[in-house]
Amino acid sequence: MAHPFRNLFLHWHRLMGTSVARMDGVRISTDRKTTPKLVRDLIFKDTYEDAERELLARCLRAGDRVLEVGGGIGLIGLVAAKIAGAGRVVSYEANPVLRQIIEANYALNDVSPELRMKAVTTDGAPATFHVSDNVVSSSLRERSEATRAVTVESDALADVLAEVKPDVLVMDVEGAEVDLLPSADLSGLRAIVVELHPHVVGEAATEALVAELTAQGFVKTAGARTNVLMERR
Repeated sequence: MAHPFRNLFLHWHRLMGTSVARMDGVRISTDRKTTPKLVRDLIFKDTYEDAERELLARCLRAGDRVLEVGGGIGLIGLVAAKIAGAGRVVSYEANPVLRQIIEANYALNDVSPELRMKAVTTDGAPATFHVSDNVVSSSLRERSEATRAVTVESDALADVLAEVKPDVLVMDVEGAEVDLLPSADLSGLRAIVVELHPHVVGEAATEALVAELTAQGFVKTAGARTNVLMERR
């Protein structure tokens, strides 16, 4: 998890004017023109999406098919592609603001996911997406951090699972997981790495989701912060 000298790393990178960082074998842009300050600082500390990276490393195998819902700046999808192999990762990201930085990060690496700039929803209808300037709080669910709302195209999770046939699902959707995961047949999955958001949807909804996944044959095998790894028994 977080390195004890992470703040020293932050100040060193700021001093050096680092424009490209390396995380888990992946090159990531920290260009001030495209990367929000909060995200850039977390990258410099090596804490950006560290929980997801840790759990993914525990469950992902070479040759796995991976579906990522909520691609962010592209880091997790790239880490997955490094492990699973070229052509094995499909990544969805609904925030249109992020296309430029995702494509820049893909260009820095020798493998990349198949990028789909859409939301994933329960029904596949156009959806309202709430964009936050800090990027990490952008969501299908309206939150206080949101600065504007945009309409985006979406694919239904059930349809995407049937098409992609992933072994591993990685999901970070700022609370929408409680709606999405119970809406689809998850029987083809071996593992799910999902960030839970009880502070957004409430403890009861989060507990109900974990109970639903357990009823579908998954068991929690690891956790890091608010992220959990659920693997099929």
